[in-house]
Amino acid sequence: MIRAALAALLLAPVPAYAQMLIDDLSDPSPWRFVSDRVMGGVSSGEAEVGSNPANIRLTGSVSTDNNGGFIQVRRDLDPWPQDTREVILTVRGDGQTYYAALRTTDVARPWLSWRAAFTAPADWTQVTIPIAAFEATRDGMPPLRLDRIRSIGLLAYGRDHEADLAIARIEIR
Repeated sequence: MIRAALAALLLAPVPAYAQMLIDDLSDPSPWRFVSDRVMGGVSSGEAEVGSNPANIRLTGSVSTDNNGGFIQVRRDLDPWPQDTREVILTVRGDGQTYYAALRTTDVARPWLSWRAAFTAPADWTQVTIPIAAFEATRDGMPPLRLDRIRSIGLLAYGRDHEADLAIARIEIR
């Protein structure tokens, strides 16, 4: 009886409210740097691999000249449970505002996403972003469907500034 109960417990699905690791950056290869230069902007930057803890550091100059205004690191994802309540990022930076952007298979244009702002303090910190904080970048977009997620991006966006953001971990709950 105990053996059967233990087997049932081990085989039971993990509730969506349990914390789930999405990326601990131990393999940085899925991450790629993208800037507004793909659409004629003039922002510049780079993504560097760091250690202790493993991380990706996004640095550069964001310029709104020539209809630009972003640099980002992005990676593809597998779908998340639709009842995911929050994204937990382990970040550090320069105290400025940055953005997490989620894309799904429901939008075809690369500039469409659901974005949420967060602040990146100087020391490694867990930042929790409620899913409800992610807002569509354009009117008329469908509701955010996490079971159709395809990527996450971390952006320096929307104003002229020098960016310095590092990400070491992504989890959901």
